Amino acid sequence: MYDQIGKVSFVIPCYRSENTIETVVNEIRGISVKLGINDYEIILVNDCSPDEVWQVIKKIAETDSRVGGISFAKNFGQHAALLAGYAKATGDVIVSLDDDGQIPLDELNLLLEKFCEGYDVVYAYYDEAKRTGFRLFGTYMANKMGEIMLGIPPTIKGSSFYVARRFITDEMIRYSHPYPYLAGLVFRTTKNVACVKTHHRARLEGKSGYSFKSLLSLWINGFTAFSVKPLELGTYVGAAAAVIGFFYAIITIIRKILNPEMVAGWASMISVQLVIGGLILIMLGLIGEYVGRIYICINDAPQYVIKEKTGE
Repeated sequence: MYDQIGKVSFVIPCYRSENTIETVVNEIRGISVKLGINDYEIILVNDCSPDEVWQVIKKIAETDSRVGGISFAKNFGQHAALLAGYAKATGDVIVSLDDDGQIPLDELNLLLEKFCEGYDVVYAYYDEAKRTGFRLFGTYMANKMGEIMLGIPPTIKGSSFYVARRFITDEMIRYSHPYPYLAGLVFRTTKNVACVKTHHRARLEGKSGYSFKSLLSLWINGFTAFSVKPLELGTYVGAAAAVIGFFYAIITIIRKILNPEMVAGWASMISVQLVIGGLILIMLGLIGEYVGRIYICINDAPQYVIKEKTGE
């Protein structure tokens, strides 16, 4: 049915999925037969998982020439793992998905139908995400951040399940610096993006590998990776604070002239100083984040380090 789109590469970052990844691979095989995708490959990227998922990947690759594996020397994160998979992929169409079984592969045809209309990237979004409130909040914040910082249209709802043309991923892997942020890489390459609604499954086992710390790191990465709007916002906030302070000073002088007996308010002065001081520290922190990233990039910090590959 979809064999005319060319070779399809399924790219999956793997972390704590030794008991689920084989099920996902088997489902890919089944859905490929169902959709008439005869030419495909599966790229599994072990993001230095603490379990035995790399051993499972090697076992699968030994029995199936369509499966290739990559193992990182340390944990570099989901986005770096996907970029490593894109670099190894040889397909004309790239399908990205997770390793936990929540991705509705049985609805891959919905993404491919939209993709065949001529879009460069097609995301799946979920009618009811099977996630904790914490993760739902994280997803909401990531989408809002994309709208504000990267100019992503509010009608585009992204997820980790999407289909992209090869030239998109080729352009994405040209980004060789640390701290990759895939939504930023996609939308700086193309605006020809669509999304389709799918359902969302429950996890086969375990829980999400994203902690509050890792989500916070992802948000900060999104803030600073491909936008200077946080610095622009600091300029606006600083200007507003200066204007408010100027008018407050005028009001204080007028009140003092009209009432020479008035004693200056210590509490109000301290409050104003704390607010302004806090704003200054926040902006210094943002500037430091940008400067730190520049420093790390100048030092050629690796985006990822491959320790081992299957078939080598």
